[in-house]
Amino acid sequence: MRTKFANWSMLLLLVVMFGISLYAYQHLPARVASHWNAQGQVDSYMGKFWGVFLIPLTALILAGLFWLIPIIDPLKANIARFRDAYNGLMVAFTLFMLLVQLQVVLWNLGMKITPNAIFPVGVGLLYMYIGWLLKQAKRNWFVGVRTPWTLSSDTVWDKTHQLASKGFIAAGVVTIIGVFFPSYSIWFMLVPVLAVATYAVIYSYVLYQQEVLGK
Repeated sequence: MRTKFANWSMLLLLVVMFGISLYAYQHLPARVASHWNAQGQVDSYMGKFWGVFLIPLTALILAGLFWLIPIIDPLKANIARFRDAYNGLMVAFTLFMLLVQLQVVLWNLGMKITPNAIFPVGVGLLYMYIGWLLKQAKRNWFVGVRTPWTLSSDTVWDKTHQLASKGFIAAGVVTIIGVFFPSYSIWFMLVPVLAVATYAVIYSYVLYQQEVLGK
């Protein structure tokens, strides 16, 4: 995805998010449901302003970070080598934030759509995109499996990310399957990705030690 298209897409999504919040604000009660437990039941409320504007404000801050990273990274030339995939991540993550906002707003407007039916699909697709991106990623300080060992060696970086790419895609599939087990969907989201991340860190260490001993 080209940078100009991605930037305009993110801007449009942010405008939509703030537009939804402005519209919903006048129709919502003074306190709105803002958090759900693992069983999909509301367990936390907050004031109306933060209830409807927290997510778009967070998305705005994250968009700023996404835009800033390719500029401030000491290895920004490497980010440029997978910039199209990185741009896609910016848009995909903003879309996910919009999905979260819609779930919160619609619930508080009376449409009780359980997050256990929505989030596993959104998170799973995001994991799968991240997995595809990891396969493209080159060594940098902000995006990818950043350990002392991957950052010290292009070979270790590449091999670790090839492994992590497959792992994140698999974690995405498992996460989506969690839709069919709503009471346990949070575990379908967390356990696979944590297992992949942990294994990738250990794998990068082992690869680096092999590289050092082989010299």
